[in-house]
Amino acid sequence: MTVQKQQQTEPQAKRPLRADTERTVRTILETAERVLATNPTATMEQLARAAGVARTTVHRRFATREALLEELTGWAARQFAAAVDTARPDAAPPLVALYQVTANVLRVKTDWSFAMNHAAEEAHPEAARIHAEVRATCIRLFRRAQEAGVLRPDIDLDWTRRVYYALIHEAAKEGAGDGDPDALATRVVDTLLRGAGVPAGLAGQTGM
Repeated sequence: MTVQKQQQTEPQAKRPLRADTERTVRTILETAERVLATNPTATMEQLARAAGVARTTVHRRFATREALLEELTGWAARQFAAAVDTARPDAAPPLVALYQVTANVLRVKTDWSFAMNHAAEEAHPEAARIHAEVRATCIRLFRRAQEAGVLRPDIDLDWTRRVYYALIHEAAKEGAGDGDPDALATRVVDTLLRGAGVPAGLAGQTGM
């Protein structure tokens, strides 16, 4: 079951917003991400001004600054889940899926950098659940890649996942602003699969 499908079957899923309300909320959240990424201490009044709405409108949707930040974190986590699911990690050929997941995730991490890095997962239950589901999806994708001969049969898949996450984190920092997610994804996947050593590797240096 994909991350998105699990979200849709969650018993306490939020009721959908009216189209106009959803547009207003999205505008506020996108503006909050943009402003807070450069000024993490921005006030609700500053966020409202930047979004082009009245402060009362922001407070009507989010009672407190903390409530806005919590929703921003959840919103970014849902974009993260959608980015992974769109790449069809359980169905597309493993190498194609790996590249597409990487490119999609890099877009989310650069577009929503403040929200993605704002809070520890355990402080936001929805984000924690989504990230746990994405980790499980990643392991399944790596297992498929292993079975297809893309990854070595003796590789530790959880260690590979952690290295992959670290590469994505560094690529997202490099891509902040105007980086090309596709080019960065190619670099991440190439580094993950080929490493930084020459083909002979350690054996060529030690005479083994």
